[in-house]
Amino acid sequence: MSPVAPRAPVSFGQYTLIDRLAVGGMAELFLAHQAGPDGFEKPVVIKRIRPHLSRQPAFVRMFLNEARLAAQLNHPNIVQIHDLGKVGDSYYIGMEYLFGRDMRRVVPKAETLGIPFPMVYALKIASSVCEGLYYAHQKVDLYGAPLNIVHRDVTPENIFVCFDGTVKVLDFGIAKAANRVEQTRAGELRGKLSYLSPEQCLGKPLDHRSDIFSLGSVLYEWLTGFKLFTGESDVAVMRSIVEGKVYAPSYFRADIPEPVEAMLMKALERDRDKRYPTAWHFQQDLDRFLNAYEFTPTHLHLSNFLKQLFLDELEEEQQRLRPKPAPAAPAAPGPTTETEMESVPPVEEPASGSAGERIVPVPVSASQWEALEALARKHNLPVGKMVGDILSAWLKYR
Repeated sequence: MSPVAPRAPVSFGQYTLIDRLAVGGMAELFLAHQAGPDGFEKPVVIKRIRPHLSRQPAFVRMFLNEARLAAQLNHPNIVQIHDLGKVGDSYYIGMEYLFGRDMRRVVPKAETLGIPFPMVYALKIASSVCEGLYYAHQKVDLYGAPLNIVHRDVTPENIFVCFDGTVKVLDFGIAKAANRVEQTRAGELRGKLSYLSPEQCLGKPLDHRSDIFSLGSVLYEWLTGFKLFTGESDVAVMRSIVEGKVYAPSYFRADIPEPVEAMLMKALERDRDKRYPTAWHFQQDLDRFLNAYEFTPTHLHLSNFLKQLFLDELEEEQQRLRPKPAPAAPAAPGPTTETEMESVPPVEEPASGSAGERIVPVPVSASQWEALEALARKHNLPVGKMVGDILSAWLKYR
């Protein structure tokens, strides 16, 4: 997803959308606040399906089925989905807010600062991803029948490291629905293609071993600094995955230990019967190496490293998370339009310092602001004074 500029807060069902964080071919991602009793408020993330897709019944049906499946996953290494619903014509997923960065940003940030990304941190993160994947792969329903969950999109973008050192896998189950979206930004699909398994490229039925191959591709890139599968076109990338030579990691980085190289090459076997049989087996080898290595990182080590990398961004994000006054509730629930997110002029505020007065920022649309200004001019009043009078009268006869 592409990052976008912040927007003014607006109501969206039980949530207040604070910032639009990113826009992708399938959905928009918002930072939001969820209000509770007695002033309780917590940050959440809302993933809202784009309007043109909400009008495609086949896509909506697949999206809802996959999202319901993902919502059953409750594990420390998987982002938690706690709400799935519809406001107006807009379908959305409500997820836990994660304070940190995805690995698509972490490794380049370290490179920008001239800091080689430590091998042990890469292995530590991969171990946590394995733990989350294994839990999902083994998930059964209430009657003990396997759910056969496959992530399908294990990429650096979907591996998130929190500032407390916790690792989370994002977007479980959503990739299958996303594959139906034809309007993909140039280069976005190709970037994800690089992490597909051979069986995905060939259109074969998938099982959990497909995710193991994808994680192997991701880990290979973290350790060597080179993307394993590339090409000038989508077809060229997929041909590289299916037929291209996989060079041993030591070809690019001579100091990679032999056990680590052996783990990577096993995960990257084109014949899935030769790969690790489960993510648990992959994790066992990773942990065995880390426990015997001269330095075994903990969550605290990972946390401190990440905070050092993003020290310049921490304060800004903490400021954004601080609760803000909630916007006025709309007269009737409905979809939040693009216009509403972009055009929210502030209502004129009363003079500060007046005894007993409180200033309440009220987001309004451009058309509402024009109507308020026209009414204020008609009665020769400041907009803020007129809004205050209207509110006083409404409360009096409520």
